[in-house]
Amino acid sequence: MEALLAFAAALLAFRLAGGLVSRWRVRRRPELGAWAASLVAYAVASAAIAWGAASGWSDESFRVYYLAGGLLTAPLLGLGSLLLVGQSRALPVALVYCGLAVGVAIAEPLAAVSGTTIPDASEHLDLFPARLLAILGNSAGTLAVIGVALRTIGRRPIGNSLILAGVGVAAVGTALLGLGEAQTAVSIALAAALLYGGFVLNK
Repeated sequence: MEALLAFAAALLAFRLAGGLVSRWRVRRRPELGAWAASLVAYAVASAAIAWGAASGWSDESFRVYYLAGGLLTAPLLGLGSLLLVGQSRALPVALVYCGLAVGVAIAEPLAAVSGTTIPDASEHLDLFPARLLAILGNSAGTLAVIGVALRTIGRRPIGNSLILAGVGVAAVGTALLGLGEAQTAVSIALAAALLYGGFVLNK
C-alpha cells in the first residue's frame, strides 16, 4: 500500500509538472520552466520512495531520493519565485548549484543503505558537503518562496496563499519522514497540488 501511495503521488506530481510545461511552451515565461522542474524533482523523489517501499531501500534509490527531494526541489521552487519578480540573475547561480548538487549526489560516499523505511540522511551522509549543501539550498529556496509570496500577496492573494500552504505541507511532510512512506507520499501529493494551484493563479 505504501508503495502504491508513493507511486500515485509521483504520477500526480508528474501530471502537474506536465501542465506547467504546456503553459511554458505557450508563454515562454522562465518561472514556469523553473516551477515545472521543481515539480518534476518532487515527482522523482516520490518515485524513489515508491522504489524503496516496494523493494527495500538501496544506495541507488536513496541517491535518487536525496538528489531530487533533498537537493533540488526547494531551490528550483525558489528560483521560479525569483524569476517571477524579474530576478534573472538568480538563474546562473541556480544552474551552478544544480550541477554541483548532481555531482555531490553521485559521488558522495554513503554508509550502506538498507531497510524498508525512508533512510535518515544524517546516518548515511557526512555533513560536508552533502547535508550542508541541502541545508543551504533548501533554506535559500524556501526563503525566496516565502519572501516573494509575502511581498506580492496583495497583488496575488489566493495564488500566494496556496504556494505558502504548499510549502508548509512540504515542510510538515519532511518532519514526518519517520512515520513512513505513506504519510510522506500523501504530503507530497497535497503539496504538489497546492503549489500547482498557486503557480497557475500567479500567471
